[in-house]
Amino acid sequence: MNKTSIWALTALATLGSTSAFAADLPGKGVTVTPIQSTISEETFQTLLVDKALEKLGYNVQPIREVDYNVGYTTIAEGDGTFMAANWQPLHDSMYAAAGGDKVFYRQGTYVTGAAQGYLIDKKTAVKYHITNIAQLKDPKIAKLFDTNNDGKADLTGCTPGWGCEAALNEQIKAYGLSDTVEHNQGNYSAMIADTITRYKEGKPIFYYTWTPYWVSNVLVPGKDTVWLQVPFSVVPGDKNANTQLSDGKNFGFPISTMHIVANLKWAQANPAAAKLFAIMQLPLADINAQNAAMHNNQSSEADINTQTDGWIKAHQATFDGWVNEAAAAAK
Repeated sequence: MNKTSIWALTALATLGSTSAFAADLPGKGVTVTPIQSTISEETFQTLLVDKALEKLGYNVQPIREVDYNVGYTTIAEGDGTFMAANWQPLHDSMYAAAGGDKVFYRQGTYVTGAAQGYLIDKKTAVKYHITNIAQLKDPKIAKLFDTNNDGKADLTGCTPGWGCEAALNEQIKAYGLSDTVEHNQGNYSAMIADTITRYKEGKPIFYYTWTPYWVSNVLVPGKDTVWLQVPFSVVPGDKNANTQLSDGKNFGFPISTMHIVANLKWAQANPAAAKLFAIMQLPLADINAQNAAMHNNQSSEADINTQTDGWIKAHQATFDGWVNEAAAAAK
């Protein structure tokens, strides 16, 4: 057996052990700077990657929180290493604007089945037979969701700079809703908290959200709220967009995936990390559950660390498998 083979076997045998020699680890001496948006609910999926990288010997720095646009630019320029919440296709325009596949490494799919769209409370939907957002062109229907008495429906929408901002604005215009719907923008967490308060007071609500996120654990679709369909597909920058599902329903957004995106040159120089980014998979339901815990006042840095460690312990064989396969890729 040659020296390389012996090294690989030794590394694989010791990676999961506290007695592993740092010299055997492929990430020894290499610094990683994780990038994340200001959405704290993304921390769990970022930390999970961090902890796997640490097992490979990488020197992982504290997470840098920036807006998505800045995040992509930072990674493209090499000032950041990776981001674990690259939405496809929602972030496609930002990904492309920062350099696309020429500067980014994106292999594998981290999260599948992510949904997004418009919802209203079920009580109002049933009473007024509302199933499609186009019905809000009717001023009488729109006024049901008016929170400031200006005659328009108030949509709890996107934080400025998020990928959904352009989509919502373009859809409202395309569906002829500009005169009857107001896209309220600001801090999403604060706005959705007000929306939930209105729901608890028995008032009609109209909001945008996505999964995985804790909102759908509080305002449960089908029980408390209903998804609204759209009259036709509208996706910024894609004239041939088709967001219709296999059952014929159309909620305005395709079922999305999330990916780990990294600086291409860095990934090419670090095959162990590149392999890790490509093979990690996190169930959407597990993110929802963790996000729900955060909403229930378990949202401190220590809490999220504990939750991440708990997930690893519950899925130890899977986690160790990622690390071992990544280590093997280094040789």
